[in-house]
Parts: sequence; structure tokens; C-alpha cells
Amino acid sequence: AQQGRVREKVYGKQKIYFADQEQLPAASDAELRGLDGEIAARSAQLQALQQSCRHMEAELKDLNSSMPTPEIAREIEALRKDCASYTEKLERIKSATNHVTPEEKEKVCREQQLYRREWRRRKHMATELLDAILEGYPKSKKQFFEEVGIETDEEHGVALPASV
Repeated sequence: AQQGRVREKVYGKQKIYFADQEQLPAASDAELRGLDGEIAARSAQLQALQQSCRHMEAELKDLNSSMPTPEIAREIEALRKDCASYTEKLERIKSATNHVTPEEKEKVCREQQLYRREWRRRKHMATELLDAILEGYPKSKKQFFEEVGIETDEEHGVALPASV
């Protein structure tokens, strides 16, 4: 600062030093325009490099998230074995001689409908009977079921099968 290369400004207890710009050569308008053009070119180059970097990072992320070649080969081999076993199972099923006849299938479907209808009818009757008992019962439905030892379909996750 004493030699005049750096200037000093005092703000309260702080001192700020900065280069004395009067000693620097003044740039002409042509030089300033040339520097502005260079800044614009470098900014465009920076944008292009940043875009390229983002693209490469995205590609790297994709490559890191994909399976490596040896692992893919093992996966393909496992899938081929599964396919072969399923093909073999299909052939065994097709060549089986114990197919169900349409008459047997119809008989089983009729029996299932009969049992489902009976199940629904009995469940309805039991529900009506229990509701009638619970009207005069002082405790909750759950407590009554526990005392009597009633297990419901819902407790066991059982539902009536859908109609066929």
C-alpha cells in the first residue's frame, strides 16, 4: 500500500486492500468487445461441457444400475432351466390319460354349488340366531363369542367361494 500497488480503505476497525486499477492499462473498445466475445465463446463451451458431463453421469448411473454381464448370463441360464422344466411339465400334463370328463366336471360343479348354497343358508341362520341372543346380552358380541367358543369365518380368513 505504501508503494502504491495496492490501495487501502478503512471501514471502522476493518481495512480492505485491493489492486490499484489506475496503474493497470486501460483497454480499448475493440479489446473489450474481443474479451466479451471470448467470454461468450467460453460460456458456450462451458455449457456444452456441462451438458456433456450431465449426459455422461446419467449414462454412468444407468450402467451402474444394470446387471453385469456374468450375472445376466446366470439369470438367462436359470430362466432357460425354468422354461425347460415347465415345458416338460406341460408335456406330462398333455400326455396324461386321467383327464376329467365333462360329465365329472359338471357333477363336481353342481356339488360345489349345492354346498356353497347350504353354507350360505346355514351362516345366515346362525347369524340371525346369534343376533337375537345378543339383543338381550349385556356384554359385547366379541365377549359373547369368546364365552360360548364360537369361531367365525372372518377370524380364520375364510370367505364363501365365488359362483362358477
